[in-house]
Amino acid sequence: MSLSATRLAGGITDLDEIQSIYSHHTARKVALLVGLAFFLVVTGMVAAVTGAAAISVGDVWRVILAKIIPGLHLAPANELAATVVWQLRLPRICLAVLTGISLAGAGVVMQGILRNPLVCPYTLGLSSGAAFGAAMAIVLGTGILGTAFNIVGRYLIITNAFFFGCLTMLCVYAIARLKGAVPETLLLGGVAIGYLFSAGVSALKYVSQHEALKELVVWLMGGLWGASWSTVALLVPLVLACTAAFLRYAWDLNALVAGEDVATSLGVNVNRLRLVLLMLATLAASATIAFTGIIGFVGLVSPHICRLVIGNDHRFLIPCSCLTGGIILLLADTLARTVMAPAEIPVGIVTSLIGAPFFIYLLIKKKRQWWS
Repeated sequence: MSLSATRLAGGITDLDEIQSIYSHHTARKVALLVGLAFFLVVTGMVAAVTGAAAISVGDVWRVILAKIIPGLHLAPANELAATVVWQLRLPRICLAVLTGISLAGAGVVMQGILRNPLVCPYTLGLSSGAAFGAAMAIVLGTGILGTAFNIVGRYLIITNAFFFGCLTMLCVYAIARLKGAVPETLLLGGVAIGYLFSAGVSALKYVSQHEALKELVVWLMGGLWGASWSTVALLVPLVLACTAAFLRYAWDLNALVAGEDVATSLGVNVNRLRLVLLMLATLAASATIAFTGIIGFVGLVSPHICRLVIGNDHRFLIPCSCLTGGIILLLADTLARTVMAPAEIPVGIVTSLIGAPFFIYLLIKKKRQWWS
């Protein structure tokens, strides 16, 4: 008889011990999530005081409290501090955190439903579709949604990027449905559609004028320059709703990771689960990519880091990945805007410098079984 069977046969005392061990491990994971949330707040404070204009921690708190509770009549040392903190840095910090949460959450969910550790919004073709939509708006000044709703200017780029990002995943899923919605078909379909849209971006680069080409190249590099409170207010409910939905399906994802047959035997509708989560992940990632441009590898790196420290239980892996994604992107953006201050480099360059070596490491160290 195995040790576990012997322990279970020992009666209620052993069951209580098993429950105690489980509760202890759960408490450790919850403590880790609380620690990550605290570290995210600390990282945000560091980002708020770091930059070309030196601002103290006290001034940052005064600005925040003065806006939240006007009756306190708190004021920073100078008006420049108030403008820099409230109008420039805090919206950018919030956008970085929201983008990191959405990309990492979409990445961990896509890896779970496709049971492939190399999947993320960047590798599945979503970013290529969004890039093509943005390129159409920048180079041609037109787009499907823009024409239909008379959307112009900056919002034309955003709506085009969002629409084509979602269209990419719809095409991928349609291809998979024709051949059976298996993980391999979804992944290969994403790669094929991604190459198709990448070819479209290259063609638009070729025919674009000088100024349009420059704007397109900058957008493709990814950046948080366009952060504003209106953008944050739009993304907060969407990102939180998608993250809550991811957590709602955490148990189903755990079952699916164990195998499709196991998930089906436990009552999980695998095809429906894949469709729902793929669409939710696409919505979360496309919405943020539309405002920030292409920021790669956050959705790939964050879930793998978290699997090393918290395991494969998606009830904890999803929030851990989201918090880690927010921290990584916030640190990358802080580095991008300070390393060459007062000039700044696109944050997409920094995340690629971090993510590409990690991606290569995964390929070199690949094992037969990823989900053991």
